Amino acid sequence: MRQSLDGPSTIRFSELYGKESVRGLAFSDKLKELDGMKVEMTGYMAPPLTATVRFFVLTRIPLAVCPFCSTDADWPTDIVVVQLPEGKELTPTEHQVKVTGTLSIGSQTDEDTGFVSLIRIVADDTEVLS
Repeated sequence: MRQSLDGPSTIRFSELYGKESVRGLAFSDKLKELDGMKVEMTGYMAPPLTATVRFFVLTRIPLAVCPFCSTDADWPTDIVVVQLPEGKELTPTEHQVKVTGTLSIGSQTDEDTGFVSLIRIVADDTEVLS
Protein backbone atom coordinates (compact mmCIF):
# COMPACT_ATOMS: atom_id res chain seq x y z
CA MET A 1 0.00 0.00 0.00
CA ARG A 2 1.49 3.34 -0.97
CA GLN A 3 1.23 6.60 0.88
CA SER A 4 -1.67 8.62 -0.49
CA LEU A 5 -0.80 11.91 -2.19
CA ASP A 6 -3.93 13.33 -0.57
CA GLY A 7 -2.61 12.83 2.95
CA PRO A 8 -2.30 10.12 5.57
CA SER A 9 -4.04 6.75 5.23
CA THR A 10 -6.96 6.21 7.59
CA ILE A 11 -6.88 3.20 9.92
CA ARG A 12 -9.96 1.82 11.67
CA PHE A 13 -9.85 -0.33 14.80
CA SER A 14 -11.37 -3.22 12.84
CA GLU A 15 -8.31 -3.11 10.55
CA LEU A 16 -5.63 -3.54 13.24
CA TYR A 17 -5.51 -7.33 13.28
CA GLY A 18 -5.96 -9.98 10.63
CA LYS A 19 -6.36 -13.43 12.08
CA GLU A 20 -6.15 -15.03 15.50
CA SER A 21 -4.15 -18.20 16.01
CA VAL A 22 -2.76 -20.19 18.90
CA ARG A 23 0.08 -17.65 18.96
CA GLY A 24 -2.38 -14.77 19.46
CA LEU A 25 -3.50 -11.96 17.20
CA ALA A 26 -1.59 -11.20 14.01
CA PHE A 27 -1.31 -7.69 12.56
CA SER A 28 -3.44 -7.15 9.46
CA ASP A 29 -1.76 -6.86 6.07
CA LYS A 30 -2.89 -3.22 5.90
CA LEU A 31 -1.24 -2.41 9.24
CA LYS A 32 2.02 -4.09 8.20
CA GLU A 33 2.04 -2.18 4.91
CA LEU A 34 1.50 1.16 6.71
CA ASP A 35 4.22 0.61 9.33
CA GLY A 36 6.46 3.69 9.32
CA MET A 37 3.99 5.75 7.27
CA LYS A 38 1.71 8.70 8.08
CA VAL A 39 -1.71 7.59 9.24
CA GLU A 40 -4.87 9.05 10.73
CA MET A 41 -7.03 7.35 13.36
CA THR A 42 -10.03 8.39 15.46
CA GLY A 43 -10.99 6.93 18.83
CA TYR A 44 -11.37 7.68 22.52
CA MET A 45 -8.71 8.58 25.05
CA ALA A 46 -8.57 6.03 27.87
CA PRO A 47 -8.62 7.73 31.29
CA PRO A 48 -5.01 8.58 32.25
CA LEU A 49 -3.41 8.79 35.68
CA THR A 50 -2.53 12.49 35.49
CA ALA A 51 -4.22 15.75 34.46
CA THR A 52 -1.99 16.14 31.40
CA VAL A 53 -0.33 13.38 29.43
CA ARG A 54 2.67 12.84 27.11
CA PHE A 55 1.14 9.65 25.75
CA PHE A 56 -2.29 8.10 25.93
CA VAL A 57 -4.16 4.99 24.88
CA LEU A 58 -6.62 5.32 21.99
CA THR A 59 -9.58 2.93 22.20
CA ARG A 60 -12.54 2.02 19.99
CA ILE A 61 -15.06 2.79 22.73
CA PRO A 62 -14.89 5.06 25.78
CA LEU A 63 -13.46 3.34 28.87
CA ALA A 64 -14.91 4.22 32.27
CA VAL A 65 -11.89 3.28 34.36
CA CYS A 66 -8.19 3.96 34.25
CA PRO A 67 -6.71 1.15 32.13
CA PHE A 68 -3.44 1.28 34.07
CA CYS A 69 -5.40 0.33 37.20
CA SER A 70 -6.86 -2.80 35.59
CA THR A 71 -5.41 -6.22 34.94
CA ASP A 72 -4.24 -7.26 31.47
CA ALA A 73 -7.41 -9.32 31.13
CA ASP A 74 -9.51 -6.14 31.32
CA TRP A 75 -7.73 -4.44 28.41
CA PRO A 76 -9.36 -4.52 25.01
CA THR A 77 -7.02 -6.00 22.39
CA ASP A 78 -7.65 -3.23 19.89
CA ILE A 79 -5.78 -0.32 21.47
CA VAL A 80 -3.20 2.08 20.07
CA VAL A 81 -0.67 4.03 22.14
CA VAL A 82 -0.39 7.63 20.99
CA GLN A 83 2.94 9.30 21.76
CA LEU A 84 2.79 13.09 21.77
CA PRO A 85 5.60 15.21 20.33
CA GLU A 86 8.34 16.34 22.74
CA GLY A 87 7.08 19.22 24.87
CA LYS A 88 3.41 18.69 23.91
CA GLU A 89 0.71 17.65 26.35
CA LEU A 90 -2.98 16.94 25.94
CA THR A 91 -5.72 17.47 28.51
CA PRO A 92 -7.81 14.29 28.92
CA THR A 93 -11.22 14.35 27.24
CA GLU A 94 -14.27 12.10 26.93
CA HIS A 95 -14.78 13.25 23.32
CA GLN A 96 -13.38 11.46 20.30
CA VAL A 97 -9.82 12.34 19.35
CA LYS A 98 -8.42 12.32 15.81
CA VAL A 99 -4.71 11.52 15.71
CA THR A 100 -2.39 12.06 12.75
CA GLY A 101 1.16 10.75 12.86
CA THR A 102 3.60 7.96 12.05
CA LEU A 103 2.54 4.35 12.64
CA SER A 104 4.90 1.99 14.46
CA ILE A 105 4.11 -1.69 15.11
CA GLY A 106 5.79 -4.41 17.15
CA SER A 107 6.29 -4.87 20.87
CA GLN A 108 7.89 -1.89 22.61
CA THR A 109 8.34 -1.04 26.29
CA ASP A 110 8.26 2.59 27.42
CA GLU A 111 11.44 3.22 29.43
CA ASP A 112 9.82 5.72 31.81
CA THR A 113 6.61 3.83 32.62
CA GLY A 114 7.31 0.18 31.72
CA PHE A 115 4.12 0.24 29.62
CA VAL A 116 4.24 -2.35 26.79
CA SER A 117 2.56 -1.54 23.48
CA LEU A 118 2.11 -3.39 20.20
CA ILE A 119 0.77 -0.54 18.05
CA ARG A 120 1.80 3.11 18.34
CA ILE A 121 1.25 6.37 16.54
CA VAL A 122 3.87 9.05 17.07
CA ALA A 123 1.54 12.02 16.78
CA ASP A 124 2.18 15.08 14.67
CA ASP A 125 -1.28 16.40 15.47
CA THR A 126 -4.19 15.60 17.79
CA GLU A 127 -7.66 17.10 17.43
CA VAL A 128 -10.45 16.75 19.97
CA LEU A 129 -13.74 16.28 18.11
CA SER A 130 -16.81 17.67 19.85
